Amino acid sequence: MKVTLSALDTSESSFTPLVVIEFAQDVKEETKEWLKNRIIAKKKDGVRRLLTSGIVIQVFPLHDSEALKKLEDTWYTRFALKYQPIDSIRGYFGETIALYFGFLEYFTFALIPMAVIGLPYYLFVWEDYDKYVIFASFNLIWSTVILEVWKRGCANMTYRWGTLLMKRKFEEPRPGFHGVLGINSITGKEEPLYPSYKRQLRIYLVSLPFVCLCLYFSLYVMMIYFDMEVWALGLHENSGSEWTSVLLYVPSIIYAIVIEIMNRLYRYAAEFLTSWENHRLESAYQNHLILKVLVFNFLNCFASLFYIAFVLKDMKLLRQSLATLLITSQILNQIVESFLPYWLQRKHGVRVKRKVQALKADIDATLYEQVILEKEMGTYLGTFDDYLELFLQFGYVSLFSCVYPLAAAFAVLNNFTEVNSDALKMCRVFKRPFSEPSASIGVWQLAFETMSVISVVTNCALIGMSPQVNAVFPESKADLILIVVAVEHALLALKFILAFAIPDKPRHIQMKLARLEFESLEALKQQQMKLVTENLKEGPKESGKEKAT
Repeated sequence: MKVTLSALDTSESSFTPLVVIEFAQDVKEETKEWLKNRIIAKKKDGVRRLLTSGIVIQVFPLHDSEALKKLEDTWYTRFALKYQPIDSIRGYFGETIALYFGFLEYFTFALIPMAVIGLPYYLFVWEDYDKYVIFASFNLIWSTVILEVWKRGCANMTYRWGTLLMKRKFEEPRPGFHGVLGINSITGKEEPLYPSYKRQLRIYLVSLPFVCLCLYFSLYVMMIYFDMEVWALGLHENSGSEWTSVLLYVPSIIYAIVIEIMNRLYRYAAEFLTSWENHRLESAYQNHLILKVLVFNFLNCFASLFYIAFVLKDMKLLRQSLATLLITSQILNQIVESFLPYWLQRKHGVRVKRKVQALKADIDATLYEQVILEKEMGTYLGTFDDYLELFLQFGYVSLFSCVYPLAAAFAVLNNFTEVNSDALKMCRVFKRPFSEPSASIGVWQLAFETMSVISVVTNCALIGMSPQVNAVFPESKADLILIVVAVEHALLALKFILAFAIPDKPRHIQMKLARLEFESLEALKQQQMKLVTENLKEGPKESGKEKAT
């Protein structure tokens, strides 16, 4: 479908547009007038209906050039180790995006203790795998504490922004939701209705088998990778030359690239399937999409590491694979997500400027250039991919970093550049998104906590496999397994005790919230007393009138 942009009306020079609405080609003036009246009347469903029908192509707010320049100057244009201007990010992009950058910054600093301990560990006891028991034990505590401390930091920020006690608003149907027009029994409004049983049939008869098929294909590719490892190792043993020693890393690099390609292809398929399931609410759509993507990405990225650790029991290959997967994925993500889109956007900007220079002088060239340039920018689809990248990084560090202590150090280096590259893409690559209030990082908190639980089990199993522990039980493997399981259960219990013992909200915020609740109740009581007093005063007047009659 071809898209047109109407000429800009510059008769009112003081007019500064805030939001651009792009219509499809040959849209009737009656439709535009209807939408304008709906907007003036503050009817939220007008744009949604036109987006669903394809009459409106896109709606996006324009960047505020002056405010954006100030934000960039304090954010990423000067490469220095400093805290991010989280409050300024929140003021420009909203709480949801500010919370992501706050979490990215917090997670980066939380990785520093792991990196500091891992660096000398790598330098002095690299080949002594017996000593990874100490590092794995520290890993267990670290992965639990950092998530609990983040809750407190998140509560501090959202209280300051006024969204900590944000009530969940009633959601309107998402754009793309379709069905037979009917009356919503709750709202009484006319909207598309779609039977839930049809959605469940699509989920269990189509989506679920497709996801299982993709998981099987991922495992099949993993076995091909191990065949390549055997081939490379055999070639090196027969030759023994330097180039064959380099060749040992080639299968892991190829596999890491294939994993990234499969993750992205699966993401497109998951989005299509989740949209086809026809969820009414955006929150339901996001939850089903996150579940599909997390399950596949976890298996696709970590299945080979679990296989090497607990089936092959080859710690040297585990170290090599972990290092290659982590570093390769970080490099690819930086290139694909930030630098390549920025380069393409710069090329598009040059073409737009040439087009603007050919226009007549009576057109507001600056505004026209901005609208045309931002119209072709990519649409920021939310923090999903950003949190997913951090989730996988957390998995690499917490699950197996005890056999590759430099994992945390590489993650810290990556995240310092990630802050700047993500800031760059938000300010210069993507359209400005509409701001959304948030009280927390949502379902991702649960995802990280689940990964933390898995890391407890994984590290306990690695400790149980260590030569140090096996030397204590040279004959009875059953006793060793029972003790490892008992320790794992005890550590999980300790983890949940720590989660309970560390309050989600700092004491001073709890006091302020309690004070706020008390003042609200007092105000409500005073309002009720005022109404009672007014009713009592009106009562005698009415009785006096009755006697007079």
